[in-house]
Amino acid sequence: MKIVIPGGTGQVGGVLTRALRAAGHDVVIISRSAGVRWDGHTLGRWAQEIDGADVVVNLAGRSVSCRYTAENLRQMMRSRVDSARVVGEAIAKADDPPSVWLQMSTATIYAHRFDAANDEETGVVGGREPDVPGYWAYSVEIAKRWEAELDEADTPGTRKVALRSAMVMSPDRGGVFDYLSWLTRLGLGGSVAGGRQYVSWIHDDDFVRAVALLIREPIAGPVNLAAPNPVPQREFMRDLRQAWNVPVGLPATRWMAGLGAFALRTDTELLLKSRRVVPGRLGQAGFEFHFPNWREAAQNLAERRR
Repeated sequence: MKIVIPGGTGQVGGVLTRALRAAGHDVVIISRSAGVRWDGHTLGRWAQEIDGADVVVNLAGRSVSCRYTAENLRQMMRSRVDSARVVGEAIAKADDPPSVWLQMSTATIYAHRFDAANDEETGVVGGREPDVPGYWAYSVEIAKRWEAELDEADTPGTRKVALRSAMVMSPDRGGVFDYLSWLTRLGLGGSVAGGRQYVSWIHDDDFVRAVALLIREPIAGPVNLAAPNPVPQREFMRDLRQAWNVPVGLPATRWMAGLGAFALRTDTELLLKSRRVVPGRLGQAGFEFHFPNWREAAQNLAERRR
């Protein structure tokens, strides 16, 4: 199959591209910096790659690993909404449109909560939670607008899936596992603000297998890409310390997390929001996770990184 991946130069794109090419597929990357070039918001010659392709997997969007300033939040919104809109326009104009459009979304669309897990059917969309910073609602609004562009695109011949992905864990340099492992080996891999907040994640092997299932099965709409067993952050970091044979990790209070996030040019929402997400629709489709539990996943990732 010919699979086109706009925004495919990041960590997740690298994971997916390696796996798809190893499986024998023709993968075309569209990005600002490599492969077929685009600007992410206007139609151009890059759209010719979509005409005749079998699958489009749109991963484009500004990284969330930054300070959540007003300008950075606006850039996150624009990059996601504009890229989804223009991919939809390219598919709509194609003489031979792809049969499947997988559009990246995020598990951050769900509410910050501790009481129950969020699946696609009963999950609570966030944005109105009490006692959380007001700008957290903007992250939810980005996700909602992202998915709205997918829903509203006039592409009747193309099945559309919104990938509500948790953090994709791979041993690649620069990814979230690399960052958390670095903190852990420095002795900073303890609980943050008590560590009650849930962490949702998915192992890279399961991520690419789930994408393959969504390409071949007649599933449409939002799909949670997350392992079935999210864990509280204190347990998540404990298992990561064990994977790296680090006996202790310095815990951090909320204000300490704020100072650390400022120094690392990222935001505390990534540490403090409770993302308790489970894969309801993947389970209904018979998907079996190779790594349903974080302890085994962390061990595997650390071994591969070594």
